[in-house]
Amino acid sequence: MRIALAVSWLDVSRKGQRVELGPAPKGRLSPRFPGCLEPRGNLTRLLAAGRDWHDEMSLVGCETKATISMSKKKPVTNRLSAKLDMALPANARRSSHTVVITWLLRVLVVIGAASVVWWAIRNTPGDSGPKLITGKSNIAKSKIESGVSANESNGKQPVDDLTFGPTIANTFVPNDEPPEGMAWIPGGEYSMGCADPTGLPDGGPDAMRDARPIHRVYVDGFWMDKTEVTNEQFKKFVEATGYVTVAERVSRAEDFPGAPVENLVAGSVVFTPPSSPVPLNDHFQWWAYVKGANWRHPTGPDSNLDGREKYPVVQIGYEDAHSYARWAGKRLPTEAEWEFAARGGLAGKVYAWGDELRPDGKWPANIFQGQFPLRDLAEDRFAGIAPTAQFPANPYGLYDIGGNVWEWCADWYRADYYQQLSARKAVVRNPPGPDDFWDPAEPTEPKRVHRGGSFLCTEQYCTRYMIGTRGKGEVTTGSNHVGFRCVRPSR
Repeated sequence: MRIALAVSWLDVSRKGQRVELGPAPKGRLSPRFPGCLEPRGNLTRLLAAGRDWHDEMSLVGCETKATISMSKKKPVTNRLSAKLDMALPANARRSSHTVVITWLLRVLVVIGAASVVWWAIRNTPGDSGPKLITGKSNIAKSKIESGVSANESNGKQPVDDLTFGPTIANTFVPNDEPPEGMAWIPGGEYSMGCADPTGLPDGGPDAMRDARPIHRVYVDGFWMDKTEVTNEQFKKFVEATGYVTVAERVSRAEDFPGAPVENLVAGSVVFTPPSSPVPLNDHFQWWAYVKGANWRHPTGPDSNLDGREKYPVVQIGYEDAHSYARWAGKRLPTEAEWEFAARGGLAGKVYAWGDELRPDGKWPANIFQGQFPLRDLAEDRFAGIAPTAQFPANPYGLYDIGGNVWEWCADWYRADYYQQLSARKAVVRNPPGPDDFWDPAEPTEPKRVHRGGSFLCTEQYCTRYMIGTRGKGEVTTGSNHVGFRCVRPSR
């Protein structure tokens, strides 16, 4: 007896792909593989345009092996799927009708229990109605937009602290000569985080749970680049050091065991809009891994930097940004430093420019207009990435602090980090970020914080140009909407 089952991909957070096939509780029979225990572990392989591969894996408790073949659907979607064709042992021949009926009964029981709980909550005396986020936030939305992947699936969260206190800026001004292209950020104490924006007119569908509780933080003063690092600046670094970015390196076989040699190619992730409307819960519809895409060729080998010297450098992984900063005598900002600088001394504002998305009917940042992800209407004058400093600076003199390209921060990303800081019940001084990473959607993927949103952010899908919101990215993954800026202390 043989069966074929679909196995879905989890993300395209970097050149490799991860398919999670377990683990299940010990001794639990697998609903997907009747008669066998749930397979454990994962398979990681390279995503390469138009190429197929196959491999074998053992199923715990089954005296057999499963052959798994991966293929890329053509021509537009770039959505990957896998079919697992498995020979079942004799003791695995259970009736498919029995399995279906069993699962239907379980679903009905869960629905009934949920209805009772909902009715009880709605009718609790003295309660004006629960402020539930479910249904508004599209939690578990997976995307590469800052890594793509979403930040909403964070598990249970404490009751939100919606209080923004005043920003108390330091008055110290350094005597040293201002570094070229940098602005002084005074530092001080402020409220860090983001209230649930889903009730705002342009608040979007995400509740931004990982940006709460709002908590008090203090940071020392520092210098910060007025703009994101540009192509011409990064080029000087490469010419001086011979540095090769992550996207320019050929993937190593030891990082992708079993992958065919022809799949081990240098490249990166590129926004590739579809030709017709697509569901917004499937980022594979508008992202593709493109051979030859890197900082010199942001959208693939046919692109270049001619006339783009003042554009933000993109297709940059965390290691690339860190290496540039060290060469320049600078470093990447912590997440707390970045948000203090981005707020510009304004407490609790929704955007870096205030509380309205379009003050006086004008677009104050390079973000996406039109039906996402089909076509950017360029109502802000730019369809896609823009040169730096094309919009007004914030009160501290920083440009493009919302939109244009995402910016790497030094911190590891943890979905529960703000809970940890808030639990201290005190002002946290110069928080360096958590000691480790944790994204519940992909707990084994090392991710750093992204901030600021990009030209692909929109109220339809990603509103992370909002000032207190958080992004995240797998550390080896660049894309054509991720860059960075640097900081340095006063001498």
